[in-house]
Amino acid sequence: MTNEVSHIQNIVGLQISQNKKSKRIIDIGLKDELIDKLIFPFHKFDITALEYKPFTRFTIAKSLDDLTENKLSRFLNLIIRDRKTGCTIFKTNNKNKKINDIFLTKLSTAISHLIGIPNYDAMYDKFYARFHIKHDDASDSYLRKAYINMDLHTDGTYVKEKTDWILMTKIEEKNVQGGETSLLHLDDWEHCEELSNDPIGRQNFTWDSPKSKNVNYKVEHPIFSDDEEGKPQISYIDQFPEPKNMEQGNFLQRLSDALEESKNKVITDLPLGSVVLANNYFWLHGRKPFKENKNLSRELLRIRGSFFSN
Repeated sequence: MTNEVSHIQNIVGLQISQNKKSKRIIDIGLKDELIDKLIFPFHKFDITALEYKPFTRFTIAKSLDDLTENKLSRFLNLIIRDRKTGCTIFKTNNKNKKINDIFLTKLSTAISHLIGIPNYDAMYDKFYARFHIKHDDASDSYLRKAYINMDLHTDGTYVKEKTDWILMTKIEEKNVQGGETSLLHLDDWEHCEELSNDPIGRQNFTWDSPKSKNVNYKVEHPIFSDDEEGKPQISYIDQFPEPKNMEQGNFLQRLSDALEESKNKVITDLPLGSVVLANNYFWLHGRKPFKENKNLSRELLRIRGSFFSN
């Protein structure tokens, strides 16, 4: 942990530690005592209220922050904005019967509103998306393909909205083997310097999306750009770029191979009720294939958005 982060790691209701597989990832365990105290303020608003009245989302976020003596919001912003870390995994006691899909949707909403404003998610027509991965699939995206590797990528490549961060929550899981989460920090990637400095990666690429995303426009932007300190950032997903020429096509293949072959990927099996929150500019995420099972079912929640401007 950075010095500033380590100074405030003792927070009421939370168990904070470095992830066993990566010092860049901060694990935040929600103690049962905090869960118990969240039930009342979360019960004040049903999901429809959160969807129709945006200010209620800030109300439950404030309730969560208040219960941590207003330390969680600062702690999260330090972690997610800091390039040395940039990722946290919230973990709940999945044996706690008070934790269900409604609670996790509200918890995810509260966490996200401590750091910024969610984008409108056209796929689900709300500020968040919930979707299932099952044995049978007829979709047009790798998102729901259970038995195919979902390669490392960032979110928001095909939308006009700024996408600073991504939150993913495991809502439900039944009859599941495999499907582990893959994560890779850009600074740990062996080919980052080589490919981020390639002029082709700095060209504008055209990005489209399948019909299920409900986005009826295309955008143009490069794969690599620089942050305020001149360090590389990435905006990339393998399914959506439309290469304009042989150079761009071959560059995309080199990039895809180099990411998937990285030996520095963090492969982790997240328990039910886990919430991953990551900086979308220097953390890539993906998913390993599931083991085939006709009764397989996993439901995920996704929120992505921009940081508060002040």
